[in-house]
Amino acid sequence: MAALSDSTTTLADLKARILAFVRERDWEQFHSPKNLSMALAAESGELMEHFLWATPEQSAAIARDPAKRQKIADELADVVIYAMEFANITDLDLAAAIETKMAANAKKYPVEKAKGRSEKYTEL
Repeated sequence: MAALSDSTTTLADLKARILAFVRERDWEQFHSPKNLSMALAAESGELMEHFLWATPEQSAAIARDPAKRQKIADELADVVIYAMEFANITDLDLAAAIETKMAANAKKYPVEKAKGRSEKYTEL
C-alpha cells in the first residue's frame, strides 16, 4: 500500500480504501449503522483512555511523547476509519456533511461573540 499523507490524500481516496478493505473481508454484513456507531464510540473511548486523569498540560505532553504517539495515532485512525465506514454504509457525503455542520456552527458561534470563549452557543 502506498504511503498516504494529509496533503495529498482525498476523503474519497480514504473512503475507497476503507470500503475495499471491508469488502475483501466480507465485513459489510456486520457494518450496520448501529454497529458502526457503537464501534466508533468504543474506539473514541480507547483514544480518551490515553488522557484519562491528565490535566490539559499533561494531555498535550502525552500526545507529544514518542513512546505513546503511535498508540494514540492508532486509536485516532480507528475512530476516523469507523466514521468513514459509517459514511460509506449510510451513503453520506462526509465533506458535504462537514461543510453543512461548520456553516451551522459559524451561525451558532459568531466570531465576535465566541472568540476565546468556551461557553455553549446558548450562553454567549
